[in-house]
Amino acid sequence: MANHLILLVEDEVHLHDALKLNLSLEGYEVTSAFDGPEALKQIENAAFDLIILDVMLPGIDGFAITEIVRLKNNQTPMLILSAKNTTANKVQGLKIGADDYMTKPFNLEELLLRVAKLIQKTNKAVQLPNIETYIFSGNRFDFESSEAISFSGEKILLTKKEAMLLKLLIDHKNKVVSREHILQTVWGYNVFPNTRTIDNFILNFRKYFEKDARQPAHFISIRGVGYKFQD
Repeated sequence: MANHLILLVEDEVHLHDALKLNLSLEGYEVTSAFDGPEALKQIENAAFDLIILDVMLPGIDGFAITEIVRLKNNQTPMLILSAKNTTANKVQGLKIGADDYMTKPFNLEELLLRVAKLIQKTNKAVQLPNIETYIFSGNRFDFESSEAISFSGEKILLTKKEAMLLKLLIDHKNKVVSREHILQTVWGYNVFPNTRTIDNFILNFRKYFEKDARQPAHFISIRGVGYKFQD
């Protein structure tokens, strides 16, 4: 069990300390974060075997962190801890990419068993490069490399933000994604750009992938609400 690295994201100090102590006693190496932005920084800079995170966090909540991590194609197992105990909350957490969801208060022994199971899942995962692609109307987008090939055969290297926005829209295919959700997920709570920035990204997508950018078939603006991708 040694050398398995866990990121613990919990802002309630007493609970954080208790969890860290018990996880350490189980032989895990534990890295701490107490707010959303710090968690994302840690995830960007290190490879973890498991991420345990609370939902109600300062800066960026646990649901947004989960979605951001999955948008970046990081498949590290994630265990959500939450005082939100409704079925809808649990379904939301699992739907956006969490591997497990426990409600507070929880049984410590059960949590440690679930942690061990998720760590085992990491150990069994075959470490192969992710070559998942999405194809629509002759366009091909590679989630791993952030490269696209348009229907005309043009090779396009998307920026990090373009790739995240495109994946977010594809993940919510045929559903309207609000401007607020895009800003929070792709740019983060504390660095909102001008909303015209999203418009410019959508214009770029139409230029890259639409056969007639003036009459888009895939990247649809929903006035006053947000955007919708349909293939």
